[in-house]
Amino acid sequence: MSCVFCAIVGGDAPAVRIYEDDDYLAFLDIRPIVRGHTLVVPKKHTVDLTDTPPSTLADLIRIGQRIGLAARDSELKADGCNIAVNDGKAAFQSVFHIHLHVAPRHAGDKLSFAKGLVIRRDPDREATGRILRDALAELDVKE
Repeated sequence: MSCVFCAIVGGDAPAVRIYEDDDYLAFLDIRPIVRGHTLVVPKKHTVDLTDTPPSTLADLIRIGQRIGLAARDSELKADGCNIAVNDGKAAFQSVFHIHLHVAPRHAGDKLSFAKGLVIRRDPDREATGRILRDALAELDVKE
């Protein structure tokens, strides 16, 4: 299966490009949730958090921050931004090339970014904490 973001990076698919350097590209989302909704992608294909280097994720955030600042300082006059990575199908990732969403927001815009989420109580927070601490320790051993 071909990757639409790789096609955009390669110039084989159209996009409204707003930022580009040797390693990253930012372009307007074709299905924006708000005006200025931008996607930031590494030019080198990785799928999700499992195969993307931490330095790449840091660069995505760095670029996303600049885009968010530009949205505030421009005629878009954003009051803030949602910045998110949807990691995997269960988290609503629909294009399997890691990407950062930057969605400019305005006070009172009534956009519900996480509509339908319900607050759930963890029946055993201590056990959940132990599970995650143990998994982090295991990752340290692997690295």
